[in-house]
Parts: sequence; structure tokens; C-alpha cells
Amino acid sequence: MYKLSACCSMTCGISFQPKMVLPSLRVQKQGNGHCTNVPRNVNLEKLQNNYLFPEISKRELNHLDKYPNARVISLGIGDTTEPIPQKISLSMANALRKAIAETFYKDVVIKDTEVFVSDGSQCDISRLQLLLGSKVTIAVQDPSFPAYIDSSVIIGQAGDYQDKTGKYQNIEYMLCGPENNFFPDLATTPRTDIIFFCSPNNPTGHAATRTQLKQLVRFARDNGSIIIFDSAYAAYITDDSPKSIFEIPGAKEVAIEISSFSKFAGFTGVRLGWTVVPEELLFSSGFPVINDFNRIVCTCFNGASNIAQAGGLACLSSEGFQAIHSVIDYYKENAKILVETFASLGLKVYGGVNAPYVWVHFPGSNSWSVFTEILEKTHIITVPGSGFGPAGAEYIRISAFGHRERIIEASRRLENLFSKREALFNFVE
Repeated sequence: MYKLSACCSMTCGISFQPKMVLPSLRVQKQGNGHCTNVPRNVNLEKLQNNYLFPEISKRELNHLDKYPNARVISLGIGDTTEPIPQKISLSMANALRKAIAETFYKDVVIKDTEVFVSDGSQCDISRLQLLLGSKVTIAVQDPSFPAYIDSSVIIGQAGDYQDKTGKYQNIEYMLCGPENNFFPDLATTPRTDIIFFCSPNNPTGHAATRTQLKQLVRFARDNGSIIIFDSAYAAYITDDSPKSIFEIPGAKEVAIEISSFSKFAGFTGVRLGWTVVPEELLFSSGFPVINDFNRIVCTCFNGASNIAQAGGLACLSSEGFQAIHSVIDYYKENAKILVETFASLGLKVYGGVNAPYVWVHFPGSNSWSVFTEILEKTHIITVPGSGFGPAGAEYIRISAFGHRERIIEASRRLENLFSKREALFNFVE
């Protein structure tokens, strides 16, 4: 018996018979504590780099170290800036599930018992992944919110990362760009168990039309798939695009909807959201999905705080709802200013109408290079499109969340940067 050094200079204090070398111990020890016999989740090792938004924050801090006197304008991470209206912040109430059902789903008859109040839609994405497990196959829009893919990697659905394509081998990436009106070609899309779909989309800002969503629901029904529909930005829709997947006939049998107060009511620091799981939605065995999700929620979550729920209920009062929409209008005006700025520079601009995000195309460029160039020369934080998937490689996302004077100042800086059209072609990889 002797100590095995785990193929590194530090021992874990575990004794083995000679010639017994465990493959899991060939990785150099990184922590300073005691090595247990519990292996690391191998799926976490497959994640590429850091999660997108902490990486943006890291680069922002590095930029501030480099330019300590710069007046940085952050139009990157979607963090709302305007205060929660007083009517809402002073409220103390409960019964939020019923209020959500009556406010958002009255015309589609969603029961309050089908509404699960949570601490935000991003947390619910992970709970739904826990519900579904590692054996299901998934499809995502490309580009799309990174949490759909990263949670799929962690739970074990994604397979290995392919450097050549920038994709995970077991995930179906549904191209959603200007060339197909930001909606996938379902005729050529392979069948998957789960379809993640966000409308209005983050990052492109596109709201799917009623016709498009009817096609999606029909596709899911024909294939026996479940749609996880993210409607976090539905309050920003100004045209007749559906604000809920349940506006589409038959959707209750094939869809789960997640949503949030974060961008709708400025609750990014309060954390409140909900998930709707219809009673009609069943697994292949006939077992109700809602029963299993209820078990997941009861096991993994102790409920949103009373203060957050009280604020949420106030948002849904007649006065609160009106106040919230005045704030939404404020951000939409910000988006209009940004869209007009980039359009005046001769760039193709998408979004900013039904969503608080502006999706700007820089042909032939690398999105991280564009991000860096804008940061270095204007001190403005954006988000590189490649962080949302391979289809975002030539785009950047601009957030309309910001004080009006900061948005106007950002527009001025961007106009100065791109005042000469040839500057648009200086972004090289």
C-alpha cells in the first residue's frame, strides 16, 4: 500500500494498490481542500469559456482599470435602470398566481393552479431541465439566450462541443435570421423532444407572428414534442403578434410557458417570474407533466419572497399595470433612438420595436472585435452576438435599458465613431 500522487505534485491522501491508477485522478488538483471520491459532473467540463454575461462584466472592469476616468455607458447586459413605480414598491399582498392567470391568460383560460410563481424565468429554465432529464433531445433558435444551451450542457443533453462549427453535437440549432424572417425552416428541422423558443427573441428582438406560431405548434403536435416558450419580453409587443403561446389553438397540449417580471416591471434586482404548465400536457406514458414539475418545484424551491410577490401583485393592479407600461414606453423610446442612430450610419438594424434590444449587423466582422472596438473607442458596453450562438457572429446586441441622457450620449459617441463609412470595415478578427 502506498500513496498515489494523482499524477500531480499534490496528494489527495487516498491509498491504492500498486498499478491502480484512476483516470479521474489524472487532472491536476486545482483546489486547496481535501479530495473526495465523488467525481465532477463531466458535463460541466464541456462548457465553453465562462457564461456570457459575467465575461462581459469582467471585460468592463478591466476596461475601467485601463481607463479609470472614462464615463462608461453600459448598454450590454439587460439590467433595467428606471425605478419601480411607487404604487408597486409600497404594496404588500399575496394571491399572485390568480392575478397572473387573470391578467395574462384570461382569454386563453389558464387556471391559477397551472401557474407556478418563481424567482425568475432563468431559474425556471434550470428547473425544467431537471424535470426533463439528460435523455431528451433539444432544439434552440440560433441565435438565442445562452441559458437554454448552457443548462442543456450541464444536465447532459448537449454532447461534445464542436470547435469547427461552434455548436454542441446533440443540439439542433434552428437558424433564425433576416434571411428567413427570424423563424426556422420547420420543413427541414429534425424532430426533437424539446423546442426552446423565445418570442420576442433575445437577442434579435423579433416577435413571432401568429402564422409562425401556428406552424410551430403544428410542428410540435405532429412530432410529439414539447415547446418551452419564453415570453419574458411579451409586454414590449406593439403589433398583433401573440404575447403568449397559449393564444394558439392546441398549444396547451404541447407547450410550457415561462415568463418574468424582470424586464416587464423592472424586477431585475427583485427576482420574480412564473411558469405555466397546462393540465393537458402529458408525457408519452400519459402522466401529467404538471405533477412532476410540481414535485421539482417543491423539492428545489421554497418560493419567491413575500415582498417580491406583493410587488408583483401591485404590478398587476389597474394603477400598477398602467405605471409599468409607462416605463416600458420609456425603454421603447430609448430603443427607437438607438435604431435610428445605427440606421443613420448605414447599418442593418433589427429589433427595437417589439423588444428592448437592438440587433445590429456588421458584415464580415467578428462580433468580439466589434465589441472591443466600440468599448475601446467609445467606452460603451454592448454584447457580442456570437455569445448567443454561431448565427450571431457578425452582430452585436444593444440594450435599450438606460437613462435617457445616457442613451442620447451613447448615440452621439457611436455616431462619432462611425461618422466615416470606411470605419465600418476596420473590424478584423
